[in-house]
Amino acid sequence: MAEKMLKVTQVRSDLGHVARNRGTIRALGLDRIGDSNLLPDSPAVRGMIRQVSFLVEVADATPAEIEAASKAAS
Repeated sequence: MAEKMLKVTQVRSDLGHVARNRGTIRALGLDRIGDSNLLPDSPAVRGMIRQVSFLVEVADATPAEIEAASKAAS
């Protein structure tokens, strides 16, 4: 069974925010507004999302998105 994945999308700019928040956005694999990334649902990732919750939206990844990401990574 595949592990649970989260789709994280940046919805607000990180300009004007402290360097710690900008670094967290980069660590989540996001570069600009509208960028999305699929990440494993782990306590570490949840903590990063909580730190920048006002800049991102989070949704459960659909099986089709997970399949497409795994094919792209191969």
